[in-house]
Amino acid sequence: MEKSFFRSTLLVTLTLFFFIPVSISVPFILFHGIRDQCSNDGVSRFVQLLSNLSSSPGSCLEIGDGEQDSVTMPLTEQASVACEKVKQMKELSQGYNIVAQSQGNLVARGLIEFCDNAPPVFNYISLGGPHAGISDIPKCNSTLCELLKTEVYTDFVQDHIAPSGYIKIPTDIKNYLEHSKYLPQLNNERPKERNATFKDRFTSLHNLVLVMFEGDTVVIPKESSWFGYYPDGASTPLLSPQETKLYTEDWIGLKTLNTAGKVKFVSVHGEHLRIAQEDVVKYVAPYLKNQPASMSEDLEILHL
Repeated sequence: MEKSFFRSTLLVTLTLFFFIPVSISVPFILFHGIRDQCSNDGVSRFVQLLSNLSSSPGSCLEIGDGEQDSVTMPLTEQASVACEKVKQMKELSQGYNIVAQSQGNLVARGLIEFCDNAPPVFNYISLGGPHAGISDIPKCNSTLCELLKTEVYTDFVQDHIAPSGYIKIPTDIKNYLEHSKYLPQLNNERPKERNATFKDRFTSLHNLVLVMFEGDTVVIPKESSWFGYYPDGASTPLLSPQETKLYTEDWIGLKTLNTAGKVKFVSVHGEHLRIAQEDVVKYVAPYLKNQPASMSEDLEILHL
């Protein structure tokens, strides 16, 4: 009798204790932009700043050799590399958050949408990401840039110059849909090839933070950072995210996320990626902080 009473009392005590809400440390990874690399001082300091502000462990995930491969490795391959790396990182196995800069956002979204058997992504913070594409390449006079302007939808350019994967010329939609090898798939734009799995994975996010830089002259139009873009076949007017077909027809689940209150459209002062620390504190760090959880989630059933 005493033994039975003791066992019942212990079970009640353990149950109450194990369901006390606690905080678990959720790691984050950062994807840098084009012509950058994880070892660069600016990237390293930004990762450290995010860790300090959020008290969460973080790291920059490198693709290939960094700077050169960010230019020449096709985005499909970059996303595949990211997928395999994430699955090998034990510290991410229970879920993680993502912060991405500029072109790195398209790698991040490829990881979220395309990667099979991957750990879950909770919060995704996008800084100046060309999510709906770019219509022009500013301040670019090299041979590479000339190819992007004149031969962008050829196989050679698509296979050797990463930004070609998200150049979307609004007056040449037919060629874009037929020959661009990355963004049409990522955004579920091809009517006969829409993939419900990509949408399901994207809508599984807990929070999507889309940061647009008001002085951005790199992402053209800057509203692409919010999924805003031009209508097919014309370079005017500029459509808000909610006016695009991607949103109204909910190709990737952006409307679903927004209706659920999970999308934050944020506009900050500054040029491309020039974000003030006060804006990092306000718009980025809160989504990297520890997540509440019950202690019972990580405990095996006790057999008494």
